[in-house]
Amino acid sequence: GTTAARIVGSNVAKLADFDDTVKIWVHEELVDGRKLTDIINTEHVNVRYLPGHKLPDNVVAVPDAIEAVRDATHIIVVLPHQYIQHLLDTVHGSILPNASAISLIKGIGISDQGMTTMTQLIHRALAIPVSSLSGANIANEIAEEKYCETTIGCQDPDEAIVWRSLFNTPYFQVNCVADVIGVEFCGALKNVVAVGAGFIDGLRLGNNTKAAIIRIGFLEMRRLAMHIAGGGIQESTFMESCGLADVITTCYGGRNRRLAQEFVQTGKSMPQLEQELLDGQKLQGYLTAGEVHSYIDSCGVTDHFPLFTNIYQICYENKPPHTIFAGLNVDFSRDTKTPSPAL
Repeated sequence: GTTAARIVGSNVAKLADFDDTVKIWVHEELVDGRKLTDIINTEHVNVRYLPGHKLPDNVVAVPDAIEAVRDATHIIVVLPHQYIQHLLDTVHGSILPNASAISLIKGIGISDQGMTTMTQLIHRALAIPVSSLSGANIANEIAEEKYCETTIGCQDPDEAIVWRSLFNTPYFQVNCVADVIGVEFCGALKNVVAVGAGFIDGLRLGNNTKAAIIRIGFLEMRRLAMHIAGGGIQESTFMESCGLADVITTCYGGRNRRLAQEFVQTGKSMPQLEQELLDGQKLQGYLTAGEVHSYIDSCGVTDHFPLFTNIYQICYENKPPHTIFAGLNVDFSRDTKTPSPAL
């Protein structure tokens, strides 16, 4: 969230159609006896979650979510997906009727009743149009202004231009597609694949094995997305930054991969590792693995997703990590733009 505010704060200062001030909602906490919001607003650095990177002076931290959205025409939603409903309940009734939002949340709600994306959840709660942004975007590298790409999913072409103007920079290149749900699916499911990649790193099985897990995971991502949403997802979305590129970078550089490696090498649980190593940040991969399994198990199709099933069993049922290879000889050749005929 801080990285996004850094980009948007810099861009709005150059855009005549936007107010100069970018409010960022910050969960208030004390750092060395000082309020985090005070530190951000005086030193212009989020010392807790993005240390060492200056924020533009026009980025203002506020501890009240309602204050953060007051009078805003464009709302950027960035937080761990397990907390989204509480936020929506808090700001409900405080949003301008002509506002629009964009979700940067890497999560999805899947249960035996079906699937809900974050944009759908936000739209139902706030009754405003919602787009999505996801890509091969590790926050620290973006803050260091290393070149990368991202994908915005937005159904309204005019609104897509606005969102692109807020996020696009010479080092953060934005491509817009109309496939909002496809962008979201990629952003959520790649974290499950990254957990599998981390298991391989923990087992010290090398690059060939890791590449195989990444390939199979990518195909299971696509199969699950097509199974749930069918023709509502564009095949080409999987080749955008939000798709293949994000899978690659997350499986080599993301925190889901790192903690999955530690899970294998230390024997500690994911929640324990999250608490010890992430300094207040949250994992999405193992949570999404549980949600995905709930859905595919209720549909009776776990055998069509052996990698996702194995990752779930290792995370939640104490199966040994080497069982990740069980049943991986799956034929994906019949998967098309519609759900797999086998499903």
